Amino acid sequence: MSDQSDLRETVRAGYAAAALQVTGGGTACCGSGSTEIDESFGARTYGDEDLSALPEDAVAASLGCGNPLAVAELREGERVLDLGSGGGIDVLLSARRVGPDGKAYGLDMTEEMLALALANAEKAGARNAEFLKGTIEAIPLPAGTIDVVISNCVINLSVDKPAVFAEMFRVLRPGGRIGISDVVAEDHLTPEQRAERGNYVGCIAGALSYAEYRAGLETAGFGDAEITPAHEVAEGMWSAIVRAVKPADAQGTPAVPATTESTGAAAAAGSGGSCCG
Repeated sequence: MSDQSDLRETVRAGYAAAALQVTGGGTACCGSGSTEIDESFGARTYGDEDLSALPEDAVAASLGCGNPLAVAELREGERVLDLGSGGGIDVLLSARRVGPDGKAYGLDMTEEMLALALANAEKAGARNAEFLKGTIEAIPLPAGTIDVVISNCVINLSVDKPAVFAEMFRVLRPGGRIGISDVVAEDHLTPEQRAERGNYVGCIAGALSYAEYRAGLETAGFGDAEITPAHEVAEGMWSAIVRAVKPADAQGTPAVPATTESTGAAAAAGSGGSCCG
């Protein structure tokens, strides 16, 4: 448990530094003392039309590996949750797509990213966006209240991925879906080989393999799981599109394995949105 806590703190500190750099309050990013981000990550994955309508700081803070909105097929009036919302780019874009009758939530554990996201939401006038403080292993929302869960290169950072899958399943309504961008490893790579290709805060070393990811979703109760590689971010490591559905007849929530760590739900940080998002 101590190792998990230390790793989570490493991730938190790295993305706090990234947020502070965007706002001019710091110089280090991603726990490395450097602001270098691989060209596979960041706002390059979004269209110019989307980016032009967003606050500059929301674009600058984007450290994701894909564009989950391109696969989530958001509809008017839906309630969407972004796991690891960072500076808020995906929440703000989601808020526009679901319209005034919908709601876009962002969840992040980093105070600095939450402060940046709230400022960006105010600049964008996103009244249907709300940002919550907490971890993706213990989502501070009631069961069955979300239509779509999105995430942008964050789940691979979790120290307890079975808990994340179980929590996504819990908060989704029956028939709800996930549309996620994440880093996934080719099945032949060992955990040691994955670790050689990048650190946790760089969104690579914590990646599951394709088989592990699919098994995790199925164990949580999801159906129709699809994992499609998009582009290679390191040798044998891919930015992938992950889709799955909570069955319409789903009853209850599968139990999280006994070895899983949970942190408890955290309070909302306010209204108006860490890694990579």
